[in-house]
Amino acid sequence: MSSTRTSPGASRSSGSSADVPAGRRRGRLLGGWCAGLLFAGVSVVMGCRTADTDAFTPVPQLLAFLPWLLVPAGLGLLLSLLSRWWTGLVWGVTLLALLAWFIEPYGKDNEPVGAPVARLRVLASNVEFGRATDELIAAVRREKPDLVFVAECEHGCQAAVARELGGGYPHRRAVPGGTSVGSVVLSRFPLTPTAGVPGRMGMPGAVADVGGHPVRLQLAHPEPPLPRQVAVWKRELGRLRDFAGRHRDDGPLILAGDFNASQDHAAFRRILDTGLYDAARLAGSPREPSWPTRTTPAFGVQIDHVLVSEEFSASRARFLDLPGTDHRSLLVDVTLHRS
Repeated sequence: MSSTRTSPGASRSSGSSADVPAGRRRGRLLGGWCAGLLFAGVSVVMGCRTADTDAFTPVPQLLAFLPWLLVPAGLGLLLSLLSRWWTGLVWGVTLLALLAWFIEPYGKDNEPVGAPVARLRVLASNVEFGRATDELIAAVRREKPDLVFVAECEHGCQAAVARELGGGYPHRRAVPGGTSVGSVVLSRFPLTPTAGVPGRMGMPGAVADVGGHPVRLQLAHPEPPLPRQVAVWKRELGRLRDFAGRHRDDGPLILAGDFNASQDHAAFRRILDTGLYDAARLAGSPREPSWPTRTTPAFGVQIDHVLVSEEFSASRARFLDLPGTDHRSLLVDVTLHRS
């Protein structure tokens, strides 16, 4: 008796199952079920992306590598084709179309209308518990940024930075701490201390006097979305979003550092939705990976960002490899325009 069920792997157009050798039927059935499992996993992640939520583990971790979901979706499509599972073909094509849509850079372009008043070079770096301190110092001397945001700069790192770079960067705002807690902002311009954003790791803030133009600076370094601390990660990204929202109409703002989040995370997109722009995106590098360095640039995710308010334009972005840290440092050239 011919089967009329529509389970994965069954053929709908090549006659009854009796016309197909048993071995081939089993192969098609296995291929269809494998394709279904691949599609199901990708569909969960894509469903959360479409619903604009980071949900819970393992969704935030998988969202970080969203472009790479093209691999299981493509494999599932191939298996569906070989298994002649036509429903699976439609499912796979739909997933690939959604992925192509969401891989596009998030946010808008920005073209300030005011006259340029200052050109700044900004460096954001995570030195991984201070291990890349010497490499950071060498990069700062070589690239000569005007503002430097350093995450995971513990006691030894902060002492070395003050000793080696104090002449060129006499103005600093730091949160002291060991391992990943310590952070520091270095500036060629005078700084006025301000309250930072609270978090488990240091996130100092300041106002820089850039040729008579006040620019609000804030270092970002929320907790990473590890399986047992996704709630903390969301809460601290929410604090950064609230900070950006409060200062939306207060003039120029630079929010930079290791966000432990990409444009594929809803919590990060909500920060952008306050009116900030990703400088790397403005400069044409929206998907250049910054972590982990062991596999970048072939494989990775951009979680280190320099976000700027509407008074800024960006002309160039480069990712620097510093031995000793699992992050690439982001160096961007931005221009401050008159409001």
